Amino acid sequence: MWRRAIVAAVLALIVGIWHRSDPELPERAVRYLSASLRSLQGGTGTAAVEQTIATAWEALITSPAKQWSRVAVGVNACVDVVVSGVGLLQALAVDPGAGQDHEVLRSKEDLKETFIHYMEKGAAAERFYSDKETFQRIARAAVEYPGAQLYVGGNAALIGQKLATHPHLTVLLCGPMGPKLHELLDEQIVVPPESLQETDEFHLILEYKAGERWGSSVAPHASRFIFSHDQANGEMNALEVFVASLEDFQPDLVVLSGLHMMEGQGRRLWEQRLREAVVAMSDIPNEVPIHLELASMTDKDYMNSIMQEQVLPIVNSIGLNEQELLFLSQAGSGPHSQLAAWDGVPDVGRVSDILLWVLTQHGRADADSEADLTRVHFHTLAYHILATVDGFWANQVAAVSAGARVAGSQACGTQAIDASRVVLKAPLEFYTSHAEPREKVTLSPAEPVAVWRRENVSFHLTPVLVCRHPLRTVGLGDAISAEGLLYSEMLEQ
Repeated sequence: MWRRAIVAAVLALIVGIWHRSDPELPERAVRYLSASLRSLQGGTGTAAVEQTIATAWEALITSPAKQWSRVAVGVNACVDVVVSGVGLLQALAVDPGAGQDHEVLRSKEDLKETFIHYMEKGAAAERFYSDKETFQRIARAAVEYPGAQLYVGGNAALIGQKLATHPHLTVLLCGPMGPKLHELLDEQIVVPPESLQETDEFHLILEYKAGERWGSSVAPHASRFIFSHDQANGEMNALEVFVASLEDFQPDLVVLSGLHMMEGQGRRLWEQRLREAVVAMSDIPNEVPIHLELASMTDKDYMNSIMQEQVLPIVNSIGLNEQELLFLSQAGSGPHSQLAAWDGVPDVGRVSDILLWVLTQHGRADADSEADLTRVHFHTLAYHILATVDGFWANQVAAVSAGARVAGSQACGTQAIDASRVVLKAPLEFYTSHAEPREKVTLSPAEPVAVWRRENVSFHLTPVLVCRHPLRTVGLGDAISAEGLLYSEMLEQ
């Protein structure tokens, strides 16, 4: 124990001397040393820091003054087939090799290369498989693979399923609804008869564990790679049925997802369907807020169309992860768009810069803007940020805390946070911007939500207690957004 104390003291001295002698010391080096110091100081096995954060969240997570009562969710829904990624590829007689990203998968070779590309990053991604017959053969192999598990899938269905666990909510779910999916859904969910179909849409989810190897490739984090040949969701066929069902259902919140599914359909189709989607969405009454859940995309023209065809400006809220946020900036030539990818834990200052740009360029942070976008819920492995334009949302501290809490508990398969099974990976010190002027923020585990303002945008950050050995990673982003929305309150204008 005394040796640990000596090493911790030396590390603390190094951090102090380096930072004092060179304030511009790269933040990554300081974060690395600080993380090492925390692990030494808190490495007694008591999980004291994690327990302090989890306990503090319980006090912070309170219901908003005005809660949602009827939520309509659409329009992508499917059956997820979850298998070991490496195991399935080996069963398909595919050999390991070099990774390379492909925007659309046209062969098993494309599948292997793209899977390896993201496995080596430990990053989630989703792609369209263009060959229907080959995909069906792979899907059959996945369903029959030992240990394969079938779950409710699709962002809309997962969000609806999560919301339905709260008894005070009535949830409508609209999407391509096959018999297996209907069987898997919570019986409390309302399904429009027009969305029922004879066959299910299958999505294959290739999971891998932290440290898992295949050939020379090693996964730094546990994550998953998703692919499908899904025409119904790919063309958003249920959108018009979804919007038509709102008149009878009378929701006080609409959650929309599935735009990313159209990317693999080709420019001609997605241009037409995107215009039709905007027309359909414009029929939703203005007093009903719309949350748009984004997902993995690779086509910058398509992303630009989502921004320029008035999709972002006509929704009130969006949810997205670190890859989707950076791609949004790259497509729109926003802040830090020159970055090819994040290096490890995304820098809080850079994330804050992009979030401010999104709400300024495509939202109502500009007082003269007619856009409706006033809320962005950002989530990455180590921390979450809820950015809101002042005067439009309330209960943000509870909302961002609830999203982080469910990330830790659901990944571990527990009802509540088990401090012995999670670990803090977020930086406890960070800057609010990558450029000057900027503010340095220190996060206290006893007060685990940091708050700062830039212009008329408020930022709420909380760390995530990352599950050491996650049981299932699919649907975490959807659960995070669902919980964040559940505890959010939109103020009357």
